[in-house]
Amino acid sequence: MKFLVTGAAGFIGNFVAERLCQQGHQVIGLDNLNDYYDPNLKLARLKRLEGVELFTFVKMDLADREGIAKLFADEQFDRVIHLAAQAGVRYSLENPMSYIDSNMVGMATILEGCRHNKVKHLVYASSSSVYGMNPKMPFATSDSVDHPVSLYAATKKSNELMAHSYSHLYDIPTTGLRFFTVYGPWGRPDMAPFLFTDAILNDREIKVFNHGKMKRDFTYIDDIVEGIIRIQDVIPARNADDPNTDPSTSKAPYKIFNIGNNEPIQLMTFIESIEKAAGKEAQKNYMPMQPGDVPATFADIDSLQQAVGFKPDTDIETGMQAFVDWYKAYYQS
Repeated sequence: MKFLVTGAAGFIGNFVAERLCQQGHQVIGLDNLNDYYDPNLKLARLKRLEGVELFTFVKMDLADREGIAKLFADEQFDRVIHLAAQAGVRYSLENPMSYIDSNMVGMATILEGCRHNKVKHLVYASSSSVYGMNPKMPFATSDSVDHPVSLYAATKKSNELMAHSYSHLYDIPTTGLRFFTVYGPWGRPDMAPFLFTDAILNDREIKVFNHGKMKRDFTYIDDIVEGIIRIQDVIPARNADDPNTDPSTSKAPYKIFNIGNNEPIQLMTFIESIEKAAGKEAQKNYMPMQPGDVPATFADIDSLQQAVGFKPDTDIETGMQAFVDWYKAYYQS
């Protein structure tokens, strides 16, 4: 089959493109290589796919309506895995319009491409951030997600609503995946695993927000990729008998799943796992909660397990050792 993978120079997209090629699929990888973080890391990820005959890279911005429309018309993709987005909760407080351009306009161009070219399945990245102020644990896809606490989260919730409207109107099967704090080798420099590792190994203090009283459902990259690869083969169908009482399902060919480790880790335990992997103790600066952040995330993944028979299971010690080893090899060798 022929796949479009957006965000192919990004953390998750790069690994997904690699796996699809290994399975014998043709992959067109799209990315605009923006400078939200070091573009050299994105280029280094792409080098991992150099020489892979089944992979072709296209540099293009999702907001390029004509360019995206032409790409879809020319390539006639069987399936689309849409992972490109302006990421980051805190950056959305500083540069909100970049989230509108990438996450809202970008989703619209992808949906239009799928609509006009009979794409058989669109899988797209949502986020655990959509749960916002939800006090119930664990977060279930049946929960209300109407109170986001950042513009980033609001755009991801909007993506889910946009997908549903296209599924309903045009019979486009869509599956949204709410990722929970993805980490691992080649991870993003703006996320805590990278920031903490970089600071600890270079003898700088780390900022410990909410005085360490936080939990995150950290999910290792290999588990995320496995979930994506499995779920893209599970194509939602129209279901006239769906009672429409669960917002993660619909009469339309539409589904939402969580992908998380289903085992929240205390922030201090997470820091200890980095210290152990790095062989150094962190210099900690305890600080209050940041705007737009939440104290805990915890994924209910029952529906994912039922759909694909898979549960992420990489423990934090194993995952952080792999990340620290990669960091040392990439930045210190």
